[in-house]
Formats: sequence, structure tokens, C-alpha cells
Amino acid sequence: MRDLRNYKVKAPGPVMLTGRFVTLEPYEREAHLDALWDGLGGMDVNQLIRYFPNDDFAGKEDFGSWLEAARTQSNFVTLVFRENASGRIVGMASYMRPDPKNGVVEVGSVAHGPDVKRSPLTTEVHYLMARHVFEDLGYRRYEWKCHNENEPSKRAAVRYGFSFEGIFRQHMISKGANRDTAWFSMIDSEWPLLKQAFEAWLAPENFGPDGTQRRRLEDIRTEISEGTAA
Repeated sequence: MRDLRNYKVKAPGPVMLTGRFVTLEPYEREAHLDALWDGLGGMDVNQLIRYFPNDDFAGKEDFGSWLEAARTQSNFVTLVFRENASGRIVGMASYMRPDPKNGVVEVGSVAHGPDVKRSPLTTEVHYLMARHVFEDLGYRRYEWKCHNENEPSKRAAVRYGFSFEGIFRQHMISKGANRDTAWFSMIDSEWPLLKQAFEAWLAPENFGPDGTQRRRLEDIRTEISEGTAA
């Protein structure tokens, strides 16, 4: 058993993470609000994040105030996604509910803009964020939680390698109604395999001339775990 008597890590802070498709930048209102609002579809953001527990936004400034409150009141570290090829801001995600004493942190407030859904960029985002949690910060557990009715989010969690742990019934009140929350996690002992699969999937040779994937991320993980990866 691993001896954790001297285990100590710090809370996540603002960080820049760079990959082949995307650069993650710490959110700053003056630098990013306009571009982030546009990248998430403007007023269509309310539909995009309809499973978030907050009320609908009245407009860009309301959205900005919510992001600021998340930072100051809830210790969120929000990162925005800048597409390397175009320079556009195309999404966001946050490190949430840090528990440095136990080495646990959640990724949440995930919003992939309409132009990059189901693209290599979004997969690289979650690879970079997980790698930072496990390798740079030394955390033991990385969590993903979502409204149990949010089927796309649940599918994404499983695709990225998070393990389903169960449903927290009536976990919170969301938009005036009961919300059951689905919980997922990955842990540090799983990261080497997950990392290898992410990197194999993101490699240029995994994409055809038209940009389509040659092997699915889930299949690569299975091949690695069974010792059959090419």
C-alpha cells in the first residue's frame, strides 16, 4: 500500500497548457469575455449549457459576472480554449472543488463551442487538463460530474477514460428542479494507460487525409490494456 503520511499537493492555479490543436489559457475577463461569449454562440450559450445548475444568462455581462463569481467565491480555475490554427476562443472548462489535502479535483463547467464539438481539439483539451492534474500537480483523483440527463456529457466522460461510479440522487437543485448527478473519475494509477491511449489517438498518423480518425480512443485503450496495441 502506498504510504501517504507525507502526501502534500497544492490547489490548481492559473496555468497555460499547449498542445498541437489547442492552447488553454487562464480566463481573464478583459482579455477573453467577448471572444468566449461569441465562441460559445452568444445567447445560444443558454442552450449549450442547459444542464448547468445556474439560471439562464441575460446576456454577455451576466455571463461574465457568473464566471467572476465562480472564481472568487468557489475557487474555480477557468481555462479557455484557443484554437491554434485560427486563434479563436472556442470553449472553456474549469478545475473545480479542489481538495489538496486528499489530492482530489473536479473538471467541470465544460462547454465546447459549436465549431469544435467532436473534434480532435476537444479531446486534446481533456488530455492536457488531466496530464496537468496528475503529472504537474501530483493529484490522486480527477472527477467528472454531470446532470444525469446529460447523455452527451456521460458519453464524453467514458470516452475520455473516466470510470462511472454511480448516481447521487437529488444531489442538488438545478433551475428549480431536483437534479440527480452522475459521478465519474480517473485515478493516478490509471493515468499511464490513459495517457498512452490519448497520445496514440492524438498522433498525426491516427488521422486520414480528410481528418477522420483511424482508431477510436476507446479501442486504443482496450488494445493497450490487452497488450495488443500496434
